[in-house]
This record gives sequence, C-alpha cells and structure tokens, in this order.
Amino acid sequence: MNIRFDLPAELSASAPPEARGLSRDEVRLLVASPAGVHHTAFTGLGEHLRPGDLLVVNTSGTLPAAVDARRNGRPVVVHFATRLDDGSWVVELRAPDGPLLDGRPGERLALAGDASLTLLAPAVPGTARLWRATASIEVRALLAAAGRPIRYGYVPRAWPLSDYQTVFAREPGSAEMPSAARPFTPELVTGLVTDGVLFAPLLLHTGVSSPEAAEPPQAERYRVPPTTAALVSWVRERGGRVVAVGTTAARALESAASAGRVRAAEGWTELVLGPDRPARVVDGIVTGLHAPEASHLLLLEAVAGAEVVQKAYEAAVEERYLWHEFGDVSLLLRR
Repeated sequence: MNIRFDLPAELSASAPPEARGLSRDEVRLLVASPAGVHHTAFTGLGEHLRPGDLLVVNTSGTLPAAVDARRNGRPVVVHFATRLDDGSWVVELRAPDGPLLDGRPGERLALAGDASLTLLAPAVPGTARLWRATASIEVRALLAAAGRPIRYGYVPRAWPLSDYQTVFAREPGSAEMPSAARPFTPELVTGLVTDGVLFAPLLLHTGVSSPEAAEPPQAERYRVPPTTAALVSWVRERGGRVVAVGTTAARALESAASAGRVRAAEGWTELVLGPDRPARVVDGIVTGLHAPEASHLLLLEAVAGAEVVQKAYEAAVEERYLWHEFGDVSLLLRR
C-alpha cells in the first residue's frame, strides 16, 4: 500500500454529527483532484460537480447485525456479516478488545431465549476471524428482536439504527452502514438534481470489516440494474464523470464493468480494486476517511490515483478532519 499517514486517536468521530450540533449535510468535505485540495462543507458538494455528472448510490439498508451471545458461559458479541445462498451466515465473534480467533467447527453459542448458533467452518479456508454458521432461529427475526448496529471502540455509546441508515436505503442487508452516503439529505439531493447532476441506484450488501486487520474485502452480494448500466454508458459517452458514492458503489459498478462499459449484473463479487485492477468506469468517489493500512485505501488509489489520495489524507490530518462512519467526507476525483 502506498498511502502513509498517522491518525491521532482524537480524530475518530465518536458520535453522529447530529450529537455535535450539526445536520447530516454539515459535516466537512475535502475535495481532492490533480488540480489540488479544497475544503468546504458537504452542503457545497454541488460546487465541485458539473451538470451531466452521475452520482451512483447504494440502496442497501443497514441491519442491526450485532447480537449478544454466551460462549462457555462468557458473554461475547456475534456480528452477522453476510447471508449465504444456502441459508447459512458468515459471522464474526468478538470480545470487547477485538475479534476472537479460537473458534472450533461444531462449537455452539447460546443466543437470546433458547436459540443457538453453531459454527460450521472458517468462511475463508486458512483464516480464523470469519466463520460460516447456522442459527436455530431465523436470523432476520433474531436481529429484529435482539440485534443492534455494529459499532467499534471509537464509538463508546449506542445509537439507534436510524442513525446508521442513509437517505437512499431501501433494501436491508448490510452488516455495516454504507456510510459515504450518510451526509446526503433530501434537500441536498433535490438541489443537485435541479442543478443537472444525475443519480443512479445499485445495490451492494456490505459485510464486516474488522478494524484490527488490514484485510481485503470478502465476497459481497451486489446488483447493477439495466437502467443504471445504460445511464453510466450514456454519461461517459457525453464526457460526464461517473462518481461512486462510497467504496461499496465503486466495487459494485466496477464488478459489472468490462472493456470500459457497464452491463447489468448481479450475484457475488470478489473484485478487489487496487494497483493490479484500476477503476475502468468510475472517475471519482465520495467516501469517508479510512484508517491507515485499511484495504479501502487501495480502492481509492484505483479510482483517483495514489498522488491525489496521499495529498488528501495529509490535508485531512493537518486540518483535523474526523474519521470513520460518523466523521467527515472526501470527494476524490481523477479528472
């Protein structure tokens, strides 16, 4: 990974901006391109877009994917990451200080009521963090009754599920919030549309990303509708820019790209964008700020180039932007 920076602990956003007296769209926005770096508020996003640019947004909704469990009588938390085609789930077992890596095939954990979770096998052979598991109760019903949003140590108190939903959320399925879209409000979207900026939906259900390990993303379920694929081609043919709102939207869109064009597609994607697979159709990305060594940084390089991303992160640290899902936002453009 080429991007290097030190992240002071105090720059981690510990609460939603609303708890800091801001509206969603009043978080800070850092805009970086080959032309330089600019600082503004997210309400000023339209000043850095052009009529005919296309914003591609993820319509996945966030699940209350964290559930308390007991393991050999001791409390643990289960993060339900991804529902697989056979009905089993990819899960992560966590203690307060991080993931538990000593799971065993056949191990059973007690869930709420008389329900239980059984570990089947590592979700990725040779690794110990994520497991394929089955529950004795329908998982969506379990989450509805006993789940809460996933949060990590830099967010010390619980916040309601509504704080983890974006204005575009329509189909629940993400273990963690597709957070780049969080600052959008209906009023801001209306203003952008009035100014000639286009929007197109797609879907990618996010899994879990352990903040303790710089791991590549796991396979995730996605869908790019025919109308979105057609609109991407139409915009590119006319010189407009295709801007993904979030790393999830970029991954989904690039998974449907071939020979510089996007076609309707759905299924599972294992695509990892980076130096060996640069972006083919995405010209820019709206994204939160990611921790050092996070694999997301490779994706940002694949879209905007290493030089733009490095300048952006150096400026974000210097100007004391806030990191993570409740923090500030960047717009990275390669042209």
